[in-house]
Parts: sequence; structure tokens; C-alpha cells
Amino acid sequence: MKLINIGFGNLISDSRVLTIVSPESAPIKRMIQDVRERGLLIDASFGRSTRSVIVMDSGHVVLSALSPELLSARFDGKSEQEDYKGNE
Repeated sequence: MKLINIGFGNLISDSRVLTIVSPESAPIKRMIQDVRERGLLIDASFGRSTRSVIVMDSGHVVLSALSPELLSARFDGKSEQEDYKGNE
């Protein structure tokens, strides 16, 4: 098990993640609302705009302020330094 930083000191287990998607589409917005109503939404964006929606195998959905590309780089094991080079 490897823990991945999803922003602001929040960590998730890489083995529990099913997918990371952008929150822009209507189906994803509906999914977020449904999960919120069931009490399975975890907002780890600290009040900032949500840039990634992480779907976990437990049915939980985690919102992050980091982009899907940056999170993908972290899952691939690239260093923090390499992550930010691509986002300048």
C-alpha cells in the first residue's frame, strides 16, 4: 500500500482508487450530489475549486483541488519537483 498526497496534507491509499476524473461533466456532478446525499463524500479541497474527483472502491468520492494530471503523476511515482515542472 502506498499513500498519495492529494493536496493540503491529505493522503489516500493508491490501491483503493478506481478512477480520477474531472468534475466538469453533468454525470459527474450528479454523482457528486448523489454521494453527498448518502454521506460518502469527502471534500479535501479546503474550500478551493474542485479540479479532481477521486472515486474509491469503498463507494466514497473524494474531491481534490489538484488537477487529474498532477495526481496521475503522483500515482506514477514522479517527485514533487517533476510534478510542478509540468504545471508551470
